[in-house]
Amino acid sequence: MFGKVMRDTELCREMLERLLDFKISRIEYPEEQKVIDVSYNSKSVRLDLYVEDDKDTVYNVEIQTVNTSELPKRSRYYQGMIDLNLIEKGELYRKLNTSYVIFICTFDLFGKGYYRYSFENLCREDADIALGDQAYKIFFNTSGTAGNISEEAKAFLRYVGGFASEDAYVRKLQDKVEKVRQNEEWRREYMMLFMRDLENREEGKKEGKKEGILEEKTRIVRTLLQRGGFSEEEISSIAQIPLERVLDMKKECGLANLTD
Repeated sequence: MFGKVMRDTELCREMLERLLDFKISRIEYPEEQKVIDVSYNSKSVRLDLYVEDDKDTVYNVEIQTVNTSELPKRSRYYQGMIDLNLIEKGELYRKLNTSYVIFICTFDLFGKGYYRYSFENLCREDADIALGDQAYKIFFNTSGTAGNISEEAKAFLRYVGGFASEDAYVRKLQDKVEKVRQNEEWRREYMMLFMRDLENREEGKKEGKKEGILEEKTRIVRTLLQRGGFSEEEISSIAQIPLERVLDMKKECGLANLTD
């Protein structure tokens, strides 16, 4: 849903401006959905949103609804993969673009109540000395209560966290979400995407990876229930979980009246 809605250039540009608090003249999408696969035996990544602006700054934005406790290292991996994708063999390091890896989380990853946790490489002996590698990682918390961010950014974060708003941008965003939800082609694509993820997890299980297929199915059901737009029967079909279990999980999540 997030990736599809943010294909709207103006919605995407305004979101980035709100979150980062600086103006962006223009953005472009290098690919429909950015997949980085450096080598056959490395872990590939499929990015929710990957855009570049008129100054060649790269932005990767991800929505995260489940706290797996691995986001800090995941952000490190994403930034490394993006760098490998940006520079060709033999090129100078100074050609690396400024990059932002941004996670919008529906939970407080660091437990301090801030709306935004921003990271860049600083010297431990003298925090006034920045490394200057122009690589930034930012984690937003939709349930935040502290920190200096704009009211516009707060309105957007509250919306992602499930709360309505009269903010003009949020209303435009909600209108776009409703249009995408009614698009049958997108619904089929969404179902196929989740099925592919399940198949990939099944292969990972066969190869001895820790995360089991049942755990992944549970994550998918919770995500679909929280996002809305799908009936319980459709979710059961997508995740290949009995309808009764989906209904139970709906009650467990306190979402009995939130999926329609």
